[in-house]
Amino acid sequence: MSETKSHRKIQSFVKRSGRLSKAQSLGLNDLWCDFGIDVNKKESINFDEVFAKQNAITLEVGFGNGDSLLEMAIKQPNQNFIGVEVYEAGVGRIINEASKQNVSNLKIIKDDAVEVLTDNIADDSISHFQLFFPDPWHKKRHHKRRIIQTSFLDLLSRKLKMNGTVHIATDWENYAEHIMETLEMHPHFKNLAGDHIYSERPKDRPLTKFENRGHRLGHGVWDLLFTNIKGG
Repeated sequence: MSETKSHRKIQSFVKRSGRLSKAQSLGLNDLWCDFGIDVNKKESINFDEVFAKQNAITLEVGFGNGDSLLEMAIKQPNQNFIGVEVYEAGVGRIINEASKQNVSNLKIIKDDAVEVLTDNIADDSISHFQLFFPDPWHKKRHHKRRIIQTSFLDLLSRKLKMNGTVHIATDWENYAEHIMETLEMHPHFKNLAGDHIYSERPKDRPLTKFENRGHRLGHGVWDLLFTNIKGG
């Protein structure tokens, strides 16, 4: 009897789990109906039905505990935000805090970002994509797990509107160089700061506790801002 090997999809994240606090559990369960989006395979999200106001969409992948995403949503009420995260404690936390603040322009998806973009986000529908401090997978043999690859940028370019922006920040210089090279080599993206130049941190990207700690330790942070030029 012959055995066949099943193909394992390379994942760019590690799904962490553990005991949830009472507040996290409240957000993940009781408040999910107010802030969560349950995605179905091959069915695009209707943003006009999801949000009370028809504003431009910012999509953030891997928001961690959600503090910076929540702050951005609070400070930019005329922009709609969607956060995608698989970390249940972070999902529960941000929903609970958003409920306390009566935030109405933020929705959360608890699923794999690549699958969500592929199956649930319509082409030419988002204005801004952000990815802050993704897992750098610093060991060379793990570089294939880095989310920023040409295939991901192909997908992202289709989902972004013309002149939509991509904002990525990392505190790993080697990963920053990889991201810069991969974006600049892609025909659909243009560096807003100029060729091979990193951007200053925009004022609308909050400093996280993690980032502030890194600054105190002398760690660098690299911001990259690109625009989607499609067939340019």
